[in-house]
Amino acid sequence: MSDISNKPIFFWFISEKRKMKRFVLITLFFLIAFSSNAQWIGVPNLTTFDDRRIHFGFTLGINVLDLGFNHYETIYDNPQFDEKSFAEIRESYLSEVDSVGGKIRAGVENLSPGFTVGIVSNLRITENLDLRFIPGLSFGNRKIIYNVPIHDLINGDADSYSLRATYLDFPFLLKYKSKRIVNQRPYMIAGLASRFDMSRSLNEELLSLRKWSFYAEAGMGWDVYLQFFRLSTELKYSFGIFNSLTKAPIYPEQIPYYNLALKKLNSHILTLSFHFE
Repeated sequence: MSDISNKPIFFWFISEKRKMKRFVLITLFFLIAFSSNAQWIGVPNLTTFDDRRIHFGFTLGINVLDLGFNHYETIYDNPQFDEKSFAEIRESYLSEVDSVGGKIRAGVENLSPGFTVGIVSNLRITENLDLRFIPGLSFGNRKIIYNVPIHDLINGDADSYSLRATYLDFPFLLKYKSKRIVNQRPYMIAGLASRFDMSRSLNEELLSLRKWSFYAEAGMGWDVYLQFFRLSTELKYSFGIFNSLTKAPIYPEQIPYYNLALKKLNSHILTLSFHFE
């Protein structure tokens, strides 16, 4: 286990963000390389494609799930923490909490890629503006570590806790397109999305998250008009708007202090998508 109690949380945070930065830089390099090899000169393809009022397609993508943690200074500061209610588990577990002065800290151990698939529905509003609805299915995983030992009463003790997600995605996005240059057209997107996590089982989870979550989304992409279809490469960031935490599990289903140490939890998603339309 990466013991975050033995190193400042700030440096751990910076380390994780550097990993994300490398991922973004690699992605941008890919976008630049892809566009440089595409057609900048020659006969335009699909010249009437953007005149369609409505069109459809499908999307494949790679996602990275992350979490933003906001901790209580100590778990004892949480109004839901009641020492009388914790009396029966104090001898076995709360001594570990007392050993860190109640300052329980959590973090994502590493960023793991997941998979996204969906259907593209596009409505043309103006020459440069589209409304897009892209319902889909996303799979991902986040490995959570704490500065105290992890006792999972369902799956057993471990160095980290796997917080898996299977999302039904419902994003509504506005797509603003630049002027088309032969077979190229960069664009920007922004909008809102709701996601339903089908994998959540609140009574059994060590860290209880809401089934529904809501996001603000923004990103950029590049349309390439090929002979028979349009291929769009898109990088999108989704930021959780509301607190994802819900009521802590009840002992003896699970030990509640992993949940009670947190004041707020926001979900973040970075997605690299390939749209085929």
